[in-house]
Amino acid sequence: MHLSRRFRIVLQPVSFRHAPPDAVPAASLRYLLLTAALLGMSAPGCAPPDDAPPLAPGIPYELARDRAARIADLRYDVALTLPEHPDEPVTGTLVAAFTLNDTSQALAFDFRAGDDQVHAVTANGEPVDVAVRNEHLVIPSAVLRLGPNRIAIDFTAGDGSLNRREDYLYTLFVPDRASYALPVFDQPDLKARFRLTLDVPARWVAVANAPEEAMERRGPRRIYRFAETRPLPTYLFAFAAGDFQIVRAERDGRPMRLFHRETDRARVRRNTPALFDLHAAALRWLEAYTGIPYPFAKFDMVLIPSFQFGGMEHPGSIFYRAESLFLDRNPTQNQALGRASLIAHETAHMWFGDLVTMRWFDDVWTKEVFANFMAARIVNPSFPEIDHALRFWLAHYPAAYDVERTEGTHPIRQPLDNLNEAGSLYGAIIYQKAPIVMQQLERIVGEDAFRDGIRAYLNTYAYGNASWPDLIAFLDARTEEDLTAWSRRWVEEAGRPVIRTERVTAPDGRLLAVRLHQETPDGRLWTQALTLALGDSSGQITRSLRLQDRVTTVFLDSTAAGTAPGTAPADSGAAAPTPAYVLPLGYGLMQPDSTTQAWLLEHLPTIPDNQTRAVAWLTLWDGLLEGRIAPGRMAMLLLRALPAEPTELLAQRMLGDLETLYWRYLPSTTRTTLALPIEEMLWREIVRDGPASRKAAFFATFRAIATGVDAMDRLYRLWDDLLSVDDLTLSENDRTDLALWMALQAYPGWTRILDEQAARITNPDRLARFAFLRPAVDPDPAVRDSVFASFADPAHRRQENWVLEAVRYLNHPLHADHALRYLRPGLALVEELQTTGTIFFPRRFLDALFSGHTSPEAAAVIRQFLADHPDYPPRLRGKILQAADPVFRAARIRDEG
Repeated sequence: MHLSRRFRIVLQPVSFRHAPPDAVPAASLRYLLLTAALLGMSAPGCAPPDDAPPLAPGIPYELARDRAARIADLRYDVALTLPEHPDEPVTGTLVAAFTLNDTSQALAFDFRAGDDQVHAVTANGEPVDVAVRNEHLVIPSAVLRLGPNRIAIDFTAGDGSLNRREDYLYTLFVPDRASYALPVFDQPDLKARFRLTLDVPARWVAVANAPEEAMERRGPRRIYRFAETRPLPTYLFAFAAGDFQIVRAERDGRPMRLFHRETDRARVRRNTPALFDLHAAALRWLEAYTGIPYPFAKFDMVLIPSFQFGGMEHPGSIFYRAESLFLDRNPTQNQALGRASLIAHETAHMWFGDLVTMRWFDDVWTKEVFANFMAARIVNPSFPEIDHALRFWLAHYPAAYDVERTEGTHPIRQPLDNLNEAGSLYGAIIYQKAPIVMQQLERIVGEDAFRDGIRAYLNTYAYGNASWPDLIAFLDARTEEDLTAWSRRWVEEAGRPVIRTERVTAPDGRLLAVRLHQETPDGRLWTQALTLALGDSSGQITRSLRLQDRVTTVFLDSTAAGTAPGTAPADSGAAAPTPAYVLPLGYGLMQPDSTTQAWLLEHLPTIPDNQTRAVAWLTLWDGLLEGRIAPGRMAMLLLRALPAEPTELLAQRMLGDLETLYWRYLPSTTRTTLALPIEEMLWREIVRDGPASRKAAFFATFRAIATGVDAMDRLYRLWDDLLSVDDLTLSENDRTDLALWMALQAYPGWTRILDEQAARITNPDRLARFAFLRPAVDPDPAVRDSVFASFADPAHRRQENWVLEAVRYLNHPLHADHALRYLRPGLALVEELQTTGTIFFPRRFLDALFSGHTSPEAAAVIRQFLADHPDYPPRLRGKILQAADPVFRAARIRDEG
């Protein structure tokens, strides 16, 4: 930091992130005094001198703690004028009213804007000449008062988080992006009551967190005034306005509204009853479980085309990706379940995250874990035919393992020194691993005690903030288990256990016991309850045990059972027959004995239990990725297993893995040999009698790998209505994807096919998407190069989902050799994407960028980039290593093959 041109003070940053709560004020004193010295030097009505060192960008932890200690009773009154055209500025006024208990230092609002966007500021009635410095608008201490304060700011809003389109806009402020648009205290533990006034074009409608108090027309404009909200953090403050249609309904006496832009009336009629019903069912379940009525004033849904997330839990106005809720006719089972789970997840957030919010984003996982954990239960009654234990396993374990096996894995709970890095905390570890851990926690505490602890936690911190230790304290009081030690291993540390299975046999071959070895390289031990499954094609037996020692012996003959630590006795009585497989069902990298692995590769489809069959498949998939099983053997197993798989959930998991295996891990010669058998197997399943949802799942994989002449001709004939299959209905989206796939392969007549498809699309949002993607599949490499180069301009990245689709097409395996040139410039963009994009964009961009690459050359480019940037932000480095892991493994597997 420069204090003047003549001399400077160099400060060693001190993080108080992990200081105990009562130590923070004292620890922060030096920081606050420095802030006062640097920012309080200017007289009232004067901006700080140009050479005055500014605050650090973003929202540092110490600044947030200072403001939380000083500010109370916060209210915002926001008035915005929204022009019809997205190139015209949004202007507004914000009035912040609050109580201040300390006026010895200046007070910084967060506003990521330029000086020219702040037009006037008054503090307690006095004009103040202030400047925006390093993303902060600083109010001098001399104009602040002990007790009530009122700061009014006239400004031009930043567009970065307003998501402005041709005839609509919507906010997306999570995690720290409210300050991209508005001058606020942008931290989760400064909850505020918001009042909002929107001045919009007369043909627009508007929706926000709170009910409308009034709406009036003024010539070509319409003024919406919304009631005051319950206390909300800035990241949950939201509104949308534009050309939306509204569907109204009532469930359980509660009015609901659904805002949408869908032009296909049949699609709307087909989906809306289920959407209202699923939300109502989720609300009923959550009110019963928590004992707390729905805690906000209204319940609306806004369906936005190509919304960046599946959903966002704004209280009173949940935003969803329209495509996730308005399903095509005959959706797959996973799509129907996914929609119900998404609705349950976002509705659960009304209690977990909205009613009680984390104090700081290092605990963002606590709101996501409860949303996913509760969602898994909420959907059960709506789908009684589904094996929900299997569904939980498939929805969480594979995605968590995809990160855990990489060099970029991380703990569930991560330190965070500045909110401008909060977006990098999100990923499969908090969304998928955390619910697995929460399930273990419930088993330790007991279902009833767990629920009672959750109720006490919610009631204690309602409309306020809490942390993970606060929650653990409520649960710790309800069990004799040391939850602090348990939490340290599962929540505060990264990784998964490695569990090797060993058979102990008698001289006659009879199985006496099974030894489970924890062989994590760093020597850590993981305590968990798991099930040991033993069986063959005719059936299986199971043993429940607690894994906590380096070696746990499970005696299967009761006469041999011991009582020493690390042993588990047999269930009452019987000796076990010699099983074909021995499988632990738990969390970790499972390394089965050689007998089990060999049997599974030949006979996996014959395992009678659904969950065991799924775990067996995931265990073999880990074996492939660890280099213990050849890709060709896995492909041959899938050719046998998929037609025989009776459970659609597991079939869809295998179909996804087949696509990955086909393009990523099979050597090119093997892929050429197996292409026709795989295409024919998939086509047979499509035309075979069976549920429409199953046909749709097999068709999606067929479309994704079809390259042979016969397969491509079938796709063309389906697209052109020259071929039909019973119970296989192609939607407009399906036909669009078929046209793009044919163009990517330069199928004869591809230009005409694209032109005809464009003419068929009637919805303007879907037509815009098609026009955006079309050049990304052009057979001309120069056209594709120009598309990729355009993404260096943030203006061309506004529709994030379209960008991700385009990058996947550009890096498709069929174009991988040419696309090698995209890797280095794509990697160079990632830091900027973290700043300009939404929370999931950097990792998803990396996934798309690497999606088609399997060569040693591609792996070398990624490794070299990391070597050339030793000071790269650690969490972003982790994202690169997570996304690149399949590239590294594919290059190694192919090299070894």
